Parts: sequence; C-alpha cells; structure tokens
Amino acid sequence: MAMACVMGLGVPAWADEPVVAGPRTITVALDGSGDFISIQEAVDSAKKGDTVFIKPGRYQQDFTVHSKDQLKIVGAGQDKVTLVGRDTIVGVLHVGKWPYGATNIELSDMTINDHGGHAVGLFNGKGVLLKRLTVNGMLFGQQVEDARIEDCTIGGSETTGVQFADSQVVLAGNYIHDNDYGVNVAGKSNVRLEGNIITRSLFEAVVVNDKAKALLVRNTLVKNGGGVAFLGYSQSEAVGNVVSLNKVGFLMAPSSQTKTSFNAFNNTENDYMRAGSPNTPAPELKQDSDLIGDPRFVDAAHDDFRLREDSALVNVGSFSYLGALPPVHPSSAQRQLK
Repeated sequence: MAMACVMGLGVPAWADEPVVAGPRTITVALDGSGDFISIQEAVDSAKKGDTVFIKPGRYQQDFTVHSKDQLKIVGAGQDKVTLVGRDTIVGVLHVGKWPYGATNIELSDMTINDHGGHAVGLFNGKGVLLKRLTVNGMLFGQQVEDARIEDCTIGGSETTGVQFADSQVVLAGNYIHDNDYGVNVAGKSNVRLEGNIITRSLFEAVVVNDKAKALLVRNTLVKNGGGVAFLGYSQSEAVGNVVSLNKVGFLMAPSSQTKTSFNAFNNTENDYMRAGSPNTPAPELKQDSDLIGDPRFVDAAHDDFRLREDSALVNVGSFSYLGALPPVHPSSAQRQLK
C-alpha cells in the first residue's frame, strides 16, 4: 500500500510523536488586547526562543528576567513604551537575580525611567544585549558576562550613568549625558568602550578604577568635568578618542597602567594630569601621536559633535577620523543647521 499503517490499524507511524511548538510572540497590552497586561507575567510564561512584545503605553510596572535562556523583550519604540516602575520596588528592569542567572537575553526599543536610585540592573547574567533603549537614570551591572549595550541613550543620573563591577561588557555607539559620572568601571571588570559620545558629566566622563581593564577606542568625550580618570591598579588603553572642552583631559594615577595613542585634546585647564593630593599637571604624558587644538566640531554649542571635513582629526594614523562621529562637509553641515 502507498501508506504503511501500524499493524493494519490505519494509524500513521508518526502519530504518537510529540508536536514541538515553535517560538512564540507573546504580546503585552495595557488595554487587554494582548496575551497579558503584566510584563512580568508575560516574561514568566515565555519559553526558550520566545519574544515578548510590549505594545505602546506607560507601564507602572517593573519586571525581572531570571532563569531564562534565548528570550527577546521588544517594545513598540523608545517614544512609545515607557516603564516607570512601582512605588515599592527599587529599579524597574532587572536581568539576572542571585542565585539565578539569565542567558542570551535581548531587550530593545523602549524607555526605562529611574525608580528608587536606578533604572536598569544586570546581575549574574550572560550574553545580555541592550539596544535602542532610552534609560533615564542609572544602568548598573555586577558579575555580568558577555554583555553588550549599543545605540542607547543613557542620562539624568544623580550618580553614575553606567556602572559595572566584576563584569565583561562592550558599550558601543551610545549617547551618555548629564550624569555626575558618565561611565564607572570597577572591580575586576573588563570593558570596551567604542564609538560612544559622553557629555555634560559633572565629573569625569569615564572612571577606570580598582583592578579593572578598559579599552577606549574612538569615543568623543566632551563638555565634562574631566575626560578619563585612570585610577587604582587599573590597566587601560585609550586610542583614537576626542577629549575636548572638558576641564581636564586624562587623569592618571601612578599605580595605574595606561597606554595611549592618537588621542585629540582641547581642554580648558590641563590635557594631562597626575592623580595625587593635589592633582598635578603632567605634560610629559603627551604622546607623539596626540593632537592638540580645536577639533572643529560642526556646532559644539548645540551639541553637534560631528567633525567638519576640514578638521585636523580626519585621516590620522590608521583612523579615517578620530572620535565617535564621521566628518561632514561644511556646506552640508550649514544646511542642516538652518
């Protein structure tokens, strides 16, 4: 016969095999039009490979992702979904939770507001990706492995915008603004900062402390109290950065180990200083490859930190340009300003 049946009973041989469901999209909506009103309930129900989609709205909720693997949580947009937390909870979004972790978690396309001292906490997680988020407040991480934060806007913290302890993280292409400190790398962290704009920090844009390691490549650190402070027994390398319009450029503790090259400086008090009591100017720290002078931003007064095409920071060493933003032609820059 064309179709073999089991012992002539007419039942296909595969009939008893379990049906494996594919990845699902679980929808959260405040108006009840989705699968859940609660983000936490949606996350708790999710299985490996699922996506939780949050529809537009202002959510007076918090949620924690733990004991999950390969989960995406996607908002309808940074300007459409806002998470504000609850009155009794510190923080709004938590990924990982002691003693439980979370692996391969991706969050994107929403705004998260500070609540009780911080907005986002990453704890004991691995493979965490945050992208296209607006974080109004602190983003804090501890004992996080293989985390990446990209294309996010982080600002408005009364302490630090981004702080990591004992973590391995990449921060790429973020706009970090209006914090007491921009980024703090502490403990035994290993952090790469590449292509970020960090501006209007009351104190330093970046602090590398304790026994942390940091690699800073092509960042624009501008209009801060200081550019970078290399403190403690930290080990760092800084290359291709624009460090401009701060009070101080690089502050280095004698106990730290720091390599620098092809950085551009134009600061109001000192470009290079040694940490001490008090801190002292250290012009001997200047490298032969460093550039000193006006970077020629398009419009620094209005926070347009793109380089003009005639900037001296174009085609430097192996870099087509220094800093986070590519140069623009002066005429096109003027058209955009009108």
